[in-house]
Amino acid sequence: MVMFISCLFFHVWVKTQQQREHAILKLRQMSLAIQSVISLWRMEGSNLGFSQYDYSHIKEATNNFSVDNKLGQGGFGPVYKGRLSSGIKIAVKRLETCSLQGLLEFQNEIQLISKLQHKNLVKLLGYCTKGEQEKMLVYEYMENKSLDRFIFDNVKGAQLNWSKRMQIIDGIAQGLLYLHNYSRLCVVHRDLKANNILLDGEMNPKISDFGMARIFCSNVEESNTTTIVGTHGYIPPEYAFHGVCSIKSDVFSFGVLTLEIISSKRTAQFYDYNGKLYNLISYVSVTLIPSRTFIYAYPLASKCRPQCYLFHKTCYFGRLGNFGVMKNLVS
Repeated sequence: MVMFISCLFFHVWVKTQQQREHAILKLRQMSLAIQSVISLWRMEGSNLGFSQYDYSHIKEATNNFSVDNKLGQGGFGPVYKGRLSSGIKIAVKRLETCSLQGLLEFQNEIQLISKLQHKNLVKLLGYCTKGEQEKMLVYEYMENKSLDRFIFDNVKGAQLNWSKRMQIIDGIAQGLLYLHNYSRLCVVHRDLKANNILLDGEMNPKISDFGMARIFCSNVEESNTTTIVGTHGYIPPEYAFHGVCSIKSDVFSFGVLTLEIISSKRTAQFYDYNGKLYNLISYVSVTLIPSRTFIYAYPLASKCRPQCYLFHKTCYFGRLGNFGVMKNLVS
């Protein structure tokens, strides 16, 4: 019996060691891949607006990464606000030590967003590294932080009248249209949601967080993947159930996000209507007709009925779960 238990413990220990060594190897491989990406960027020298920052400058800008300067925590790691000696405000994503997901996102963002320039995309100013441990991404600072802080808050939401909400929706649509059709790369974001939309001082929306993004070749419309990424409630059925990823995945997420902006309701929650519970898309479907119910459920829309076309169009495609391309929706 003692021998059996000893063998069992030994077997578990060996397996644990193997898994640990495999994880360390993966981290080293990713770290080398990131260094290759950085080296390639240096050789290309094609983006003058993208810089390498000295660690001491970032440390000083964020007051030694103080808790008071912490904006939030994501899959990548903590995010801090800071101010450079030049007076420029920045947001700094600091990679968590030994985070494979963080390394993947770091590599993805340097490869992608450094090559993308649009007024409705958050600008990546550069990066900062120190040895093997410290890896950071430096972005422009967005004064009003994320969209979810406004649309799901009754007090702050009062700052967003119907006209401003329509402007935000249009800005997000223009950013997606650029990613899908007009950038040098066809990029599918794959994690479009309210807290990945940041607002500047004038409440202009900018798409952020490209850690999950995927590049598509110009002649490829969709691809299959075994790894489903994104946030529950924003993922289209064909992607969630069959792993089919395309630009339509982003357009579905955009439709859900549009419903959230207009209704101030979260997609991840359930809502009562005539004694039954519905998720957001289903709730909108049953309250959309008759029109009186629609105006009652979304009183904000009643102030600007001529612009309700986008809302109706979004709801229609939301019920079908079969969005087209951004070009068609924006037009």
